[in-house]
Amino acid sequence: MAGTQAVFYRDVNGGEPVDEFIDALPAKRAAKIDEYIEQHLNARPPNEPPPEYPVSSQIDGELRELRVRFANTRYRILYQRSDNLIVLLHAIEKDTGAVATSDIQLAKRRMADFQDRMGASRRRPPRAAGHDAPPPRRPRP
Repeated sequence: MAGTQAVFYRDVNGGEPVDEFIDALPAKRAAKIDEYIEQHLNARPPNEPPPEYPVSSQIDGELRELRVRFANTRYRILYQRSDNLIVLLHAIEKDTGAVATSDIQLAKRRMADFQDRMGASRRRPPRAAGHDAPPPRRPRP
């Protein structure tokens, strides 16, 4: 059985909010986030539990955060598993003790949308993140 594959959530208009967030960052920061996604979320055995704290932590139910630190800046990628897919739902720069309720609710709405559209008979598959992704648009440091 195949391992897990991180994919970018894609909205109905084709936007990929997590990829857009990462694209807007300086190249070294974007590269570190991409590396964390590849190292900690991709190609995990199907029955293996999620990465442990401090790399990842549970937010609410099945919603989790990938925790990336770059110098004094903390980034969080909110994600949820759907079978062998790890759906990257929302990304934030975190400056408080807890992820804001509004960010959690947004990630949950995106996951519900993902599940509704992926269950439809005609669908556009999500785009892979990590080593299976198309060539990066982000310049590498």
